[in-house]
Amino acid sequence: MNNGQGVAAGSTRRGRSPLRCRLLGVGAMNSPRYAPAGLLLEFEDTRVMFDGGPGAAPGEPLDAWLVTDEQAELRAALSALARPLRVTPVARDFDAPGIRVERMAVAHTSHPAFGYRFVVEQGVVVWAPEFIAFPKWAAGADLMFADAAGWRRPIWFAGRVGGHMAALDVAQEAQNLRIGRLVLAHIGRPTIRALEQGERPPFGSFGEDGELYVLDRRGRVRRYPRRETARRTDREAR
Repeated sequence: MNNGQGVAAGSTRRGRSPLRCRLLGVGAMNSPRYAPAGLLLEFEDTRVMFDGGPGAAPGEPLDAWLVTDEQAELRAALSALARPLRVTPVARDFDAPGIRVERMAVAHTSHPAFGYRFVVEQGVVVWAPEFIAFPKWAAGADLMFADAAGWRRPIWFAGRVGGHMAALDVAQEAQNLRIGRLVLAHIGRPTIRALEQGERPPFGSFGEDGELYVLDRRGRVRRYPRRETARRTDREAR
């Protein structure tokens, strides 16, 4: 869908490598069911972690650990998990040959918060697990991981300084903005209750801990439901 314009220098041919996005967790804060929302990006020899926390942490090696909120409640836990990997959780851009990770502002709380665009030649992936207003900069992404803390109604913080957009509204806005594939990946208690009652969004799907999503060499998004299927993706993504 998106031609990936603006890709980092060093990539000279279309679709040089599949982009792998492993959901290590899909839970909102204090989730009774899921590990904290976190994503591991793998592209050639590059490995970058996004958010996560106890139960949703990568192994070595790791090139960077990026976060959407440097003042989040899990910041101390993230720092402890990152220390043995010799990285520091921080909100910033990241570049490597063939890929650019762009930090993008989102409306979420009273202090700065962010999402990320992963840009490669064959397309664009977005990680935006927390926001109160849908980020317009995600328009046209091939794959988006998004907030689903609330279900029918938004969740507002005290004083309405920010919060979480309702998952049903996220789904509708993603469809309006031509997101190729939407994965709800920050699942809160209202959404868990909706799941238990058999409800589903009008567009997109729910993420699960351990899933793998691959943006292959041709720009197609493929889902692998179990982490152990990762060994098949090199062959199947060609």
